[in-house]
Amino acid sequence: MTSPNASNEADVTGRAAARRSEVFKTFLKLGLTSFGGPIAHLGYFHREIVTKRRWVDEAQYAQLVALGQFLPGPASSQVGFSLGLLRAGWIGGLAAFVAFTLPSVLLLLAFARAIPLLHEPYGQAAIHGLKLLAVAVVAQGVLTMAQRLTPDLQRRLIAVAGAAVAIIGSTSILQLIVIVGGAVAGVLFCRGSSGADGASLQPGYGPRTGMILIVVCAALLVISLVLPADVSPLASIAAAFYRTGALVFGGGHVVLPLLQEAVVDPGWVNSEDFLAGYGAAQAVPGPMFSLAAFLGARIEQVDDLLGATVSLLAIFLPGLLLMAGMLPFWHAIGRTPRAANAIAGVNAAVVGLLAAALYNPVWTSAVHEWTDIAIAALAFVVLTATRTPVLAVVAGCVVASMARLALSSM
Repeated sequence: MTSPNASNEADVTGRAAARRSEVFKTFLKLGLTSFGGPIAHLGYFHREIVTKRRWVDEAQYAQLVALGQFLPGPASSQVGFSLGLLRAGWIGGLAAFVAFTLPSVLLLLAFARAIPLLHEPYGQAAIHGLKLLAVAVVAQGVLTMAQRLTPDLQRRLIAVAGAAVAIIGSTSILQLIVIVGGAVAGVLFCRGSSGADGASLQPGYGPRTGMILIVVCAALLVISLVLPADVSPLASIAAAFYRTGALVFGGGHVVLPLLQEAVVDPGWVNSEDFLAGYGAAQAVPGPMFSLAAFLGARIEQVDDLLGATVSLLAIFLPGLLLMAGMLPFWHAIGRTPRAANAIAGVNAAVVGLLAAALYNPVWTSAVHEWTDIAIAALAFVVLTATRTPVLAVVAGCVVASMARLALSSM
């Protein structure tokens, strides 16, 4: 006969497996349907996981969102990873990450392989349409984030100062200066910001494990910063994308200037392919950081699948390590006034970084004549004033760009 202990162990194992399967299926659905960027993703998560499935309560979800905004990395992917981790342990966290990311990665890899087929005039016109879409999407991102994250004069001034510094150059050091300066200015000037509250988060491990994860993340960042330039191409790619993931706050469109520095400045990817991939990333569901897979596949120094895999894992790794490392500490830290004020300042600085990216490289690379302004402006109005699906706006920009070519050829 089967002993009671063996039966109980089998039940526990079966429930754990069922939870992991549930996490994977839930996030695969979200990965296939979550359009609209990280803020929209958090809304999809709330509806599917808090309201419908009740994996966490409102207070716990608010803490996860606050932590995701506080840390560098892709906020929606970090929150999704944490939800999977809290629901089904480490395997659940990995299942949530893989399921949410996979659909966008496969679509962008397909686009990367199709790029060489688009060198004829109409193919180039289609790519230019994606660049004009990027102008509209980033402009909408600046407007939305400014309304939400810079509600008072102090934070608007922080954003303006951050944009001014970022326009000087897009190096990692300047980006870091803007973020650190935003945190300091937030502590000094952004009084009265609200912190985390409610029930604490229980990730299933303690502060010691959390500290190990944070130390590993920091050590890898130091290695990526001091790695010699003449190492192997694969190591250089991993270091560049890891630095990007470790230093970008706010996720989403804010990753644009750091990715430009990582792949365009060293000549790995040309600016045309870079903005075309960015435009294509607007047309697919899932996290914006999946753009790393497209860029890695376009780097000629390595095999496309290998480059895509290394780039993708490197850009996500620091954010996931930090998120998992901070979970045991966040309830105590996040509710302090200084932490809330620092978050407010960082968020305002992120708005400035995104505004600088809107000017360069997005506007300077895509807008060359009045018809470009008209197409981008119309796309911006449609995105901000209507509920037109993003895919329809993508198609409209591409068709408009190709129609302009056809009319000029008549």
